[in-house]
Amino acid sequence: MPLAVYMVGLGIFTQGTSEFMLSGLLPGMADDLGVSVPDAGLLISAFAIGMVVGAPLLAVATLRWPRRTALVSLQAAFVVAHVVGALAPGYAVLFATRVVGALAYAGYWGVAVATAVALVPADAKARAVAVVAGGLTLATIVGVPAGTLLGQFSGWRAAFWAVAAATVVSAVGTLLAVPGGRGEGERPSVGAELRAMARPQLWLSYAVTAFAFGAVIVTFSYLAALLTEVSGVPEGWVPAALALFGVGGLAGLVIGGRTGQSHPLGTLGLGLGGLAVFSALLALAAHVTAVAIALVVLLGLFGYVTNPALQSRVFTLAPGAPTLVGAVNTAAFNVGNTVAPLLGGLVIDAGHGYAAVAWVGAALAAAGSAGVLWAARLQRAERKRSPRGGRRQSGAPATRVRVTADIE
Repeated sequence: MPLAVYMVGLGIFTQGTSEFMLSGLLPGMADDLGVSVPDAGLLISAFAIGMVVGAPLLAVATLRWPRRTALVSLQAAFVVAHVVGALAPGYAVLFATRVVGALAYAGYWGVAVATAVALVPADAKARAVAVVAGGLTLATIVGVPAGTLLGQFSGWRAAFWAVAAATVVSAVGTLLAVPGGRGEGERPSVGAELRAMARPQLWLSYAVTAFAFGAVIVTFSYLAALLTEVSGVPEGWVPAALALFGVGGLAGLVIGGRTGQSHPLGTLGLGLGGLAVFSALLALAAHVTAVAIALVVLLGLFGYVTNPALQSRVFTLAPGAPTLVGAVNTAAFNVGNTVAPLLGGLVIDAGHGYAAVAWVGAALAAAGSAGVLWAARLQRAERKRSPRGGRRQSGAPATRVRVTADIE
């Protein structure tokens, strides 16, 4: 795997730490800024909304830039947003920096995945995506707990400074490892990429992405409360339980990275089916501590085994849109990241308890499974009409040449 792939994965790690670390910093931030905890929680929503909007917007804005220039520029904008956030005199300024940081991070995600896919052969795309996405999983295992710990001892502003410094380091790595200049061939255009995306299978894949990630994040969002209030896990052990979720997720990425390219729909079906089953079991057996902990690991594994297939498959479905197709997929992930926790909150507010949130995850996973079955049916129909088209969809060399030529 090229070093550049690991460098863009490092960029996802540093920026992804900021995406999730606020959940452990909210009380201190609320006290320091003079706002309520729910108002401080809106900083998380601001980041998620910025991700949804920023992914396609920044993809279009940087479409003709060399990949290395786009990546480093977006990291620089992210660093500036976090420096200003660390110095923010009040809530309003900090809120604005969260939106700006999310816009830059969303743009980086789209360009990073496109870069990783273009740097490797067709049969290694899913593994490259797994490396990049693994940066976010490591952020949940290492970065978020470290940021929370730093915030508890030195204040939330120190956590922001640490994220900014780590992103500077990753930007230097990107500058040194990612090839510069522009590849041979036509200059990319928004119109050409939009035309390449006019395919029902692609938009069905985006819907599956939203359902799949929503099914994971809705339970994860309330997992700490579920474990303490329902499962009887002592509060001091919650970070370890969340780390186990991350370990399961990392294992899922490794497995999905090996199977997602050769068997994308099978990987998605297995992951979403398992996620539906184990979410339902958690809803039923959350009161049994040992069972709940085991299911947390399985939710991480089956939730993240789908990630490489979700990320790499869209490039196969629309090889003529190597930048915009990944950016819109990033937006789809964050649609799930935004809407699913809201659904979970509605269930809790209705008086059904924290365990019922897992039923929401099971329902979303079931909806995603239905989307996978529909995609398989469409794929079979396409192969009957055009056998050659079917072979291209599985990753023909012609597709790889086109994507590689567009890397920069």
